[in-house]
Amino acid sequence: MVKTKRVYDAPAPDDGLRVLVDRVWPRGLTREKARVDIWIRDIAPSSGLRKWFSHDETKWEEFRKRYFSELDAMDGPVSELRNIVKKTKRVTFLFGSKEEKYNNANALIEYLKKKSWCGAP
Repeated sequence: MVKTKRVYDAPAPDDGLRVLVDRVWPRGLTREKARVDIWIRDIAPSSGLRKWFSHDETKWEEFRKRYFSELDAMDGPVSELRNIVKKTKRVTFLFGSKEEKYNNANALIEYLKKKSWCGAP
């Protein structure tokens, strides 16, 4: 099972493996406080796409299309994440955004589900 959570929220026992899927480290958090098990920075949207999207709900559909195209073009990070998800019972994708619905972590789960690589709540 894969779920998402803000990295600023307190870790919980049911988080399982905590994977940060943002390109930049969350502002103001130490590694100890964030309790990130794995950081796959290259799985995040490109800086240009991230800045263009800026968590604008009206751009969500186009953001997902562009992000999925980026994911299709990257073998290493996608393979790494796919292997983690397949080998681990519980995985939580951590993100730094205040926007809890329209963010790259949720888009990433959607991408993995489309590929039939994960189960999600």
